[in-house]
Amino acid sequence: MSENNEVAGSMAADKPRRRVRYRGTHPRRFHEKYKELSPDRYSADVEKVIASGKTPAGMHRPVCVKEILEVLSPKPGETAVDCTLGFGGHATELLKALQPGGRLVALDVDPIEIMKAEARLRLPGLPDGSLVVRRMNFAGLASFLAQEEVDGADLILADLGLSSMQIDNPARGFTFKVEGPLDLRMNPSRGRSAAELLESASETDLARLLIENSDEPSAKVLAHAIVEAQRRAPVRTTTRLAHVIRTALLPRSGSRRTDEIDTSIRRVFQALRIAVNDEFGALDTFLRNLPLCLKPGGRVAILSFHSGEDRRVKKAFLAGHREGFYTKISDEVIRPGEEEVRSNPRASSAKLRWAIRSLSGTR
Repeated sequence: MSENNEVAGSMAADKPRRRVRYRGTHPRRFHEKYKELSPDRYSADVEKVIASGKTPAGMHRPVCVKEILEVLSPKPGETAVDCTLGFGGHATELLKALQPGGRLVALDVDPIEIMKAEARLRLPGLPDGSLVVRRMNFAGLASFLAQEEVDGADLILADLGLSSMQIDNPARGFTFKVEGPLDLRMNPSRGRSAAELLESASETDLARLLIENSDEPSAKVLAHAIVEAQRRAPVRTTTRLAHVIRTALLPRSGSRRTDEIDTSIRRVFQALRIAVNDEFGALDTFLRNLPLCLKPGGRVAILSFHSGEDRRVKKAFLAGHREGFYTKISDEVIRPGEEEVRSNPRASSAKLRWAIRSLSGTR
């Protein structure tokens, strides 16, 4: 390419994209929010969205960052594991605190977001070997550390929440607000989608799933409605499933408001997401092997957004404390402050628990 062509290409790349056409004064669809989806270029627009208490499209705002850093107390030269890299918000702060001489191991199962997060973390000047990124489920952390010959981590973080990038993008099938494929898989290339799960689920199994995974009070009613709808035509889109749920609840709702019905829809989506990703199974395996992954005196912090997850974390920490694996655990759950919830409503259900590995490393 000639020098003139290179200059022209550079100018074209720097030229702002033409305004996407949309109805009204503000973009509503995911692909229309092109300014938010390019935060490095349109920082002023992103700041406006954040100031309004919303999360910009394609981004995720890490929750309880201050509290997590206080609990984990990362120090230069230590080895840390971020089990759920996501957008990389927590990882960014951990990586800074570990330098010089420290190392961050970052894991995530999402093949789409992990590459973007790694690119954000690998800034110029980052020392070689200070960042290791792997696409894998945190359930296999113990095996991974053994294979890498890492003699345990000084600190481990697991954020069990769903990332905003996944929620906002209709192509991922995590939201019922706009039409998309009923997928709900963290890794779209592995396992059954939610639509495929519904094709084979019986009414009894589906009701049990809704109760166990989301505590849905109308589980039996909704299971019947979904199975009947599935018999008429496969439920393959997010909006179709939401319509089935809404139709089933409206005649029984009485004075029930629309937002209460939407809460039930969210619980159904949550239950299906947990099932197709085997989230409880992965968490149980992770918690069982967690003491083996920590150095003596190592710290772990787990951020959950679901009562079923929090119960598992609480029980595992209590059992580990009784058995001598942990020398200290959090007495009470830590929640985000009022200011954080006000600026980021998605943080409202967050619960943080921590534990410290016994110094002996054994029972």
